[in-house]
Amino acid sequence: MEVGMLPISASKRGKLLAAGYTSLDAIARASPTHLARDMDVSDSEASEILNLATKASSALERPNGTHAAVVGGGQTAWDMLNEEKFSSYITTSCVDLDNILGGGIKCKEVTEIGGVPGIGKTQIGIQLAVNVQIPQEYGGLGGKAIYIDTEGSFMVERVLQIAEACIEDMAEYRHRFHKDFQACDVKMHPNNILESIFYFRVCSYTEQIALINYLDKFVTENKDVKIIIVDSVTFHFRQDFDDMALRTRLLCEMALKLMKLAKNFCLAIVMLNQVTTKHIEGSFQLTLALGKR
Repeated sequence: MEVGMLPISASKRGKLLAAGYTSLDAIARASPTHLARDMDVSDSEASEILNLATKASSALERPNGTHAAVVGGGQTAWDMLNEEKFSSYITTSCVDLDNILGGGIKCKEVTEIGGVPGIGKTQIGIQLAVNVQIPQEYGGLGGKAIYIDTEGSFMVERVLQIAEACIEDMAEYRHRFHKDFQACDVKMHPNNILESIFYFRVCSYTEQIALINYLDKFVTENKDVKIIIVDSVTFHFRQDFDDMALRTRLLCEMALKLMKLAKNFCLAIVMLNQVTTKHIEGSFQLTLALGKR
């Protein structure tokens, strides 16, 4: 995380992250007045942070003036088409839903699932955290999952039930994947499935932002991770926000980071979201919480 390079106190670093300044470039583009207002610090403190960010950003540049973080090379449309043909998908365990999604939850992409309370969003999230672990010989990815819980709705007992059902399903349908299915046993145990789900409980939007920034390092160290589930993505952003522009900026930056994670590590990102009613063209309609981002 670039902000971690700055020689400032932990409290000021936390204020930067909470205000949405997660990169040196973002800090350097701000004016001292705006930075002071967003961080709730004095103008002199803001100016000092700006100077430190400018120096740190310059240190990352190469002698010829190019930045150390080089943008990835171009790609032909033909290469992109071929990539689409070999895309990996994670089944939802619902044939109709898989068909609607074009084969399931797609890797390298961010998928947002919204619904009214009690409709089963968390159940889908837990199901995906289990299904991503289906071995490759059974048509799965054989990966691990990260589950980010913002509402406290994650139920480990339910995870165990779904894990047991998943193993039973594999045992029932193993003949589809193995001709000699009588001698082929499902070598998975529910406990192994639970051990391959990394659970994070976040209790504020600042914790959520900090965790999203940390995921790059975590996934690098745990390369078997093939799906990240955020349940739900906007829960902490629906309260205690007077500055709507700040909220929009924080959500946009978080979405961009998740998209980059999905692309760089070839994994699926699933954002569960709440819905609300909005008055649109003379009628009330359900729409995703906080609207389009």
